[in-house]
Amino acid sequence: MTAETPFPLSTPLNRRTFEMSRLVRASGYVGVVSALIVAAATFFILMGLTPIEPTQYVVLTVLIVNGALAVFLVLVIGWEIAALVLARRRRRAAARLHIRIVALFSIVAATPAILVAVVASVTLDRGLDNWFSTSTRAIVENSAAIAQSFIDQQVDLLDRDILGLESELERARSLLIDDPDRFQTFLAANAQERNLPGAFLVKGDGSIVAEARVGSQAQFPPPPPSAIARAAAEPSQPALITPGSTNMVGGVAKLDDYDDVFIYALRPIAPEALHQVTLASENVTQYRALEATRFGIQLAFGILYLGVALVVLLSAIWLGISFANRLVAPIRRLIDAAKQVSAGNLAVRVPSKKSEGDLGDLSDTFNTMTAQLRGQREELLSANEQIDSRRRFTEAVLSGVTAGVIGIDGEGRITIANRTALRMLNVNKGSVERRPITEIMPELGPVVAAALRGERPEQRDQISVNTVNRERTINVRVTTEGSSERAHGYVITLDDITDLVSAQRSSAWADVARRIAHEIKNPLTPIQLSAERLRRKFGKVVQEDREIFEQCTDTIIRQVGDIGRMVDEFSSFARMPKPTIERKNLAESIREAVFLLEVAHPEITFALDLPAEPLLGDFDARLMSQAFTNIVKNGTEAIAGLPADEKTGAKLTVSGRIEDNWIVVDVVDTGIGLPAENRHRLLEPYMTTREKGTGLGLAIVTKIIAEHGGRIELMDSPEVAHGGHGALVRVRLPGARGGAEESATAESEESMAE
Repeated sequence: MTAETPFPLSTPLNRRTFEMSRLVRASGYVGVVSALIVAAATFFILMGLTPIEPTQYVVLTVLIVNGALAVFLVLVIGWEIAALVLARRRRRAAARLHIRIVALFSIVAATPAILVAVVASVTLDRGLDNWFSTSTRAIVENSAAIAQSFIDQQVDLLDRDILGLESELERARSLLIDDPDRFQTFLAANAQERNLPGAFLVKGDGSIVAEARVGSQAQFPPPPPSAIARAAAEPSQPALITPGSTNMVGGVAKLDDYDDVFIYALRPIAPEALHQVTLASENVTQYRALEATRFGIQLAFGILYLGVALVVLLSAIWLGISFANRLVAPIRRLIDAAKQVSAGNLAVRVPSKKSEGDLGDLSDTFNTMTAQLRGQREELLSANEQIDSRRRFTEAVLSGVTAGVIGIDGEGRITIANRTALRMLNVNKGSVERRPITEIMPELGPVVAAALRGERPEQRDQISVNTVNRERTINVRVTTEGSSERAHGYVITLDDITDLVSAQRSSAWADVARRIAHEIKNPLTPIQLSAERLRRKFGKVVQEDREIFEQCTDTIIRQVGDIGRMVDEFSSFARMPKPTIERKNLAESIREAVFLLEVAHPEITFALDLPAEPLLGDFDARLMSQAFTNIVKNGTEAIAGLPADEKTGAKLTVSGRIEDNWIVVDVVDTGIGLPAENRHRLLEPYMTTREKGTGLGLAIVTKIIAEHGGRIELMDSPEVAHGGHGALVRVRLPGARGGAEESATAESEESMAE
């Protein structure tokens, strides 16, 4: 079982980045909470819902705090955005999704804030327009004017009363001096007549000369020095005094007939009326002050709203980024895990949290899936190992089978072939896989086509295949591999029966040769003896046609000799003596054969190329000499068969060498060469291309070589490739450390090398 692999922080850089991310996000949460608290406090302070007065200092402090928090949030959000862009450039998992979610949340957070800002600005502007409209201004101004007109009316009444009282007092000047009490009564009567609660004669320094108090008013304010001064400056016009801390209007007038004496009179105004007048005046003052500071109000409101809105907006964006991080993190882990799974790591495990909700369930499902896949893969690997073990066993079995075995699919393409089949096809393993069998060996076309058509579950045929050196006879069997419903493939078995057929022919011809030799040899001796006796007895007697007589007897004797030699060859082929095996140097047998024929054919150039070291092997020296003598003799006869103009430079070369503990002897001539087709049949009995040949020479050679564990091959001379002619006979015999039993092993090694 493979250990489960969590997501590691593989490098110190990743760990530092992770720790920095955690620190920034924790700071972001603190900043967001602080910003929201400060924004709420700002709202309550500006609305006057707290004991803190929204003074200029307080407002400035609030703005600075909001601005600092906004800058902090901008930095934190900037760090997050930079991290997003960096992740996008590094092609991290879910980077594009992360950016889209953050952008979506930012738009969702920014859009309401922008809309509220626009609506608030328009509403404020429209509200201020209503407050400072012409009609509103006229109402405020008119209310103040009405209040002032009421005061002016009271002042005008007082002005007339003072002027009337002044006229009366001018006439009663003497009374003030002569009878002050009566003057006092006179003054009170005039004051009461004019509904004046108080009337006073005062000096320029404010001291009272005479007074009249009417009604319940006990206290009257003294005349202001400024009013006395104004009255003195303008004797013809009373100096009026507007209501101050009291609810009375007053006036001071200079009495011309008196010496530095002024009349000071007071008239009360209803407190409610005076309050309304005062309120109207204050309203006008405030209204004008507000109108003068309208732009400042809008600017201050805009700045405050911008600060609060920016803090709230940045907080919303940060919360959106935080939510996007929490949303994308499990998705990113899933994508990274999926990439590892696609790379073949089924031991990966995605950490899941209950707080992630459905995404956590998805992570659990993913972990369950990977666990199942891992288990299934292990089962598949185990099954594959078993299949591979069976395959190796099957291949080992097939490699040891002498027959060629080829597997093909339903389309006739090769899926498997053992070494014997590859050697028969003369190809290597890599060049035949998935290739049509009919492309490699066209001779199999009819039997494979019949098998593919499903005519019978098993097809059999015998074909002839032309290889480089010989024609081979092969038994073919095609069997169907599959279920009862349909065929899944086919197995082709190739049995090379060339040697078997050749052996059968040789056995048959050996039996024929033995019978022929037996039947012919018996009468040959009497015939030859009779012919010789006739020539001795009647050769001197016959005078007529003597020459014809001798010619006939010579012909009989010569033909009987030829037939005798043929019978001897038949006997030799039919009863090949058992070889006497001894450790010998094959080079000596080769030199002996070449020497005998070199002496007999001086017109041919013989070349002997043998190594310095001996060609040791276990042979019958007599049979080896016979075999190589026959091979060299066939070469000389092939040269003799050339036209006279082509015999110039005739050459016969015999070379020997050691190859992988095998003795290889090549006999190359420049004769007429070998036939292109069925040249391997020349190794069979009674197959010859010469008119007087018996067809047993190469058959005897083949039998000798085979009994020594070797083989013989018939090929074209290398000169044929350059436009020349000739043949090459190659003999392979096991060396001193080999044996007849090593032949199959060597062939297997050669096929493996291919």
